[in-house]
Amino acid sequence: MAYVDGYVLPVPKNKLQVYRRMARIAGKVWRDHGALEYRECIGDDLETKMALPFPRGMKIKPGETVVFSWVVFKSRAQRDRVNARVMKDPRIAESMDMKSLPFDAKRMMYGGFKILVEA
Repeated sequence: MAYVDGYVLPVPKNKLQVYRRMARIAGKVWRDHGALEYRECIGDDLETKMALPFPRGMKIKPGETVVFSWVVFKSRAQRDRVNARVMKDPRIAESMDMKSLPFDAKRMMYGGFKILVEA
């Protein structure tokens, strides 16, 4: 059964182009090391009334938006192997200087997920 890593993070709107460049590199690196799918999505319809909206749940600040991302793997074991290789890949280190990330990493949410329903 496939396995999914999911991320939700706040990104300042004025840093979206920098984030996009970083995400394109990250997507290539993850796919090069075996990830089946890599997606980065920017908030669009976030003022929903039917549930807790992402901006309120994440305490989005003025000038920020929400990025929702996921990476799909063959299994959790394959995810662990791929992520270990990704973290050693020099392209990641070059594109993600922890001191100048285009988002607040302390507010990023992350988790690994088993697929419950696949339609």
